[in-house]
Amino acid sequence: MPAPKRFPDRDEIAAVRAEAEPLENGATAETKRRLAGRVMARRDMGKLVFLDLVDRSGRIQLMCPADATGEIDVHLGDIVGVVGSPAKSRRGEPSLLVDSLERLAQIRTPLPDTFHGLTDVELRYRKRYLDLLMNEESRDDALVRSRTVAAIRHILDGWGFVEVETPILQPRYGGAFAEPFVTHWNSLDEDRYLRIATELYLKRLIVGGLEKVYEIGKDFRNEGVSFKHHPEFTMLEWYEAYADYRDTMARIEQLVSQAAQDVLGTTVVAFRGHEIDLAPPWERVKFVDALAEFGLWTRDEAELRRLLEARGVDVSKDPTWAKLIDHAHSHFVEPQLIRPTILYDYPIELSPFARTTEDDPTIVERFEYFAGGIELGNAFTEINDSVEQQERFAGQLGEGAAGNVEAERGDPDYVEALSYGMPPTGGIGLGIDRLAMLFTGRESIRDVILFPALREKT
Repeated sequence: MPAPKRFPDRDEIAAVRAEAEPLENGATAETKRRLAGRVMARRDMGKLVFLDLVDRSGRIQLMCPADATGEIDVHLGDIVGVVGSPAKSRRGEPSLLVDSLERLAQIRTPLPDTFHGLTDVELRYRKRYLDLLMNEESRDDALVRSRTVAAIRHILDGWGFVEVETPILQPRYGGAFAEPFVTHWNSLDEDRYLRIATELYLKRLIVGGLEKVYEIGKDFRNEGVSFKHHPEFTMLEWYEAYADYRDTMARIEQLVSQAAQDVLGTTVVAFRGHEIDLAPPWERVKFVDALAEFGLWTRDEAELRRLLEARGVDVSKDPTWAKLIDHAHSHFVEPQLIRPTILYDYPIELSPFARTTEDDPTIVERFEYFAGGIELGNAFTEINDSVEQQERFAGQLGEGAAGNVEAERGDPDYVEALSYGMPPTGGIGLGIDRLAMLFTGRESIRDVILFPALREKT
């Protein structure tokens, strides 16, 4: 007889556990409940069989008396549907006293050791479905991430932002310092790039009058993998007309702390051995001052190279001053920023889309923000003058000619869009994967991405 194709009107295990919890030991409620999930343990006690049933909300014990259910023909890993009453076992375990049980799907390949779970790290990444089945913590992490994205959307929608979608396949890539992935559009016989950022399209929408826009979506950067880097990652970007980077600083403090409160019930997280409170106000430090504390602020390229080499830093892949100063920051400053910190006012060479400060044309209104020793995101007071933007793109051509493969290549269509006039605008990016690391306490980005990139097995 084929397995049923549906099991409607089921209850969540967590709700039934809560219903059984206040009962006296050995008591049974009069209500009837329908549960479905996977059998993860079995204990035979004569004419009474105990099963552990798991769904995404939790685990509950099933008590299956032979006179009601007949012989229990299920194996570990089978998916079953049951009808019964909330109950408390004689030993005080919240349970469901089962009236009927039917197998909805049969396992064909044995599960890993159900007691120790799935512990092989690479196998957990390659077969995430098994990791989710065997490890409750992995399921919890996935749900925390999902609730985090939902909370962010709720907050931004409440602030009057409009969620939009922009192209993933782009004729030009831009909006960040990164190498792209390249693909080919057969019908047009043209190469396209997987986007490295959503920035330039979102700002076109500001020109178009949408005023407050955001997008949560995948970006792609052709780079290596580290504990905080993954070539395919999820980014939130928003742009707000008539705002600058100080307005954006206040908003990101509110967004991160409120999302933590909504998802975790607290603004305090545990990450890499630190207890971190995400509640505002965050520390604010100028970029130049942070590097000066390490004796590394200089605009002389040769001097900076000598200083870094003297400290054992490999600068062989840093052909320009901009790459060197960024390397100095990421190597020495970033790991020390454990408490939530906003690092602001960056050198113009690092920021082709940010407006200059009023008192120093070599410094721009840009900030990055950090917690737990990792960068969470990046923000600007956006350039809204087409002539200035074209000059910045031209400066990036010099970076590229000097060997910086991540330099901006320029986008004439974007410059043309700006020529129609863009209001003063504040913009920001937030790495969703890194925020999920912070909220779950996971120290590797691959733990919070459901299907991380791995080299194919040969």
